[in-house]
Amino acid sequence: MQHALRLARHAEQQEEVPVGAVLVLGNELIAEGWNQPVSTHDPTAHAEIVALRTAASRLENYRLPDTTLYVTLEPCVMCAGAIIHGRVRRLVFGASDPKAGAAGSVFDTLISDKTNHQVVCEGGVLADESAAILQNFFRSRR
Repeated sequence: MQHALRLARHAEQQEEVPVGAVLVLGNELIAEGWNQPVSTHDPTAHAEIVALRTAASRLENYRLPDTTLYVTLEPCVMCAGAIIHGRVRRLVFGASDPKAGAAGSVFDTLISDKTNHQVVCEGGVLADESAAILQNFFRSRR
């Protein structure tokens, strides 16, 4: 999670919403990502999606079973859908997103019994640090 926080700070330096993500298989970091929708002109370039794309390319498989995704902010519905389709086993996130979170804050997408894959979710890991980065970013823009 510490590495995801570093990536969030990197996103902030690029004037992106500061969210970072890392994907781990066993004890190996297989991919990382940070928010890039502004710089890439791509609304899907959220930190989670960037990490999932990188991992799928690296492993030459769009399925990512037995992986754990660490992300500084609770994923949105779009990212939750990608996490489900990629068959990520576990999600660990920092700050909850009370406006768009899909791991229990607003939607229960990742744990819904209506989908063909449920993700083990653990929120609140380094939540204060994750939230502070986001709060400072948005405060500086007001």
